[in-house]
Amino acid sequence: MTQSAIGLDVFFLLVGAVLVFSMHGGFAFLELGTVRGKNQVNALVKIMVDFAFSTLAYFFVGYWIAYGVEFFASARTLSGDGGGFALQGLSLVRFFFLATFAAAVPAIISGGIAERAKFWPQVAIASLIVGLVYPLSEGIVWHGNYRIQAWLAASFGAPFHDFAGSVVVHAVGGWLALAAVRALGPRIGRYGPHGRPFPPSSIPWLALGTWMLSIGWFGFNVMSAQSTAAVSGLVAINSLLAMVGGIAAAAIASRADPGFVHNGALAGLVAVCAGSDVMHPLGALATGAIAGVIFVRGFTLTQERLQLDDVLGVWPLHGLCGLWGGIAAGIFGLAQLGGMGGVSLPVQLVGALAVSAYAFALGSLIYAIARRTVGIRLGDEQQRRGADLTVHSIGALPEGEI
Repeated sequence: MTQSAIGLDVFFLLVGAVLVFSMHGGFAFLELGTVRGKNQVNALVKIMVDFAFSTLAYFFVGYWIAYGVEFFASARTLSGDGGGFALQGLSLVRFFFLATFAAAVPAIISGGIAERAKFWPQVAIASLIVGLVYPLSEGIVWHGNYRIQAWLAASFGAPFHDFAGSVVVHAVGGWLALAAVRALGPRIGRYGPHGRPFPPSSIPWLALGTWMLSIGWFGFNVMSAQSTAAVSGLVAINSLLAMVGGIAAAAIASRADPGFVHNGALAGLVAVCAGSDVMHPLGALATGAIAGVIFVRGFTLTQERLQLDDVLGVWPLHGLCGLWGGIAAGIFGLAQLGGMGGVSLPVQLVGALAVSAYAFALGSLIYAIARRTVGIRLGDEQQRRGADLTVHSIGALPEGEI
């Protein structure tokens, strides 16, 4: 590569990293608008602190597990003067880009366990997940670790395909969140003889979170190519059509409920990540529309029939829609359906289920151990008071509360 080409790739990945980083603000505002007013500060602080500790865990441990790269070298070496690092810090900005993906997993979990999780135990669990749990599956799918992908390709004609993380990021986060929600139990007053649903505190903040996530998602998907030579406009148009398909389907299925409409956009984007580089645009539209319905039906099933207090509906949104996205890549990515080919439906089905089961099993183990040792749930009186005052000793509107 010429120096100008390397510099262009550095800038390309840096812009992608910044776009995905901005999505964490979207996670924060989506949670802020959904939780009650007495828990808004906790939502904002939790997302930011989780990001910081997750990045540290990924820098020191997780990235080495996934890609075999560690950063204990001189700045000159890290910038490309030998040691296997690309010129002009390209390897470093690649870490930045992938770290924003890794830190999305605790951000997903945060929405499920909002309003009743202890602060520092959850920060520690987030670090453990990003440092150990997430990199194991990430390295297998995206770096070919343990030669599982090579075996799938030799045995079934194609490896497991997940271009931008429907399964690697979103399904993992969603199924970990399901384990966390089960371990913590519902918020005080949510179920039981006098239980009731808690309405969102702010639809405008919720909507802002969705817009921030949706805009950043085009960096999440398109820039997963990780170089200007590999970037494809097909990924962009597929992401767009999956998003609008999710919005339209959720609007119809929910009779234009604002919470479902805004999350329908995210459902479509979650689902299209895996196959956005191989699907025909009409296949992406169908993938997003089905995801929108999955979220609406899945949220209602989770909250009412299963009585799982998943506050933001992250299991149906990321867990189920991410699982569907992995499978959809094996359907709409087929050449017979106008896709690019090179995918196998049996491999996509088994791979998506296996990674989801892995995340749920390890999440159940981690949260069970944490519950029995350090404790992970705020007490009933602490929940009544709110996580803002209980954890941070300040509310969302300090001046007005004095």
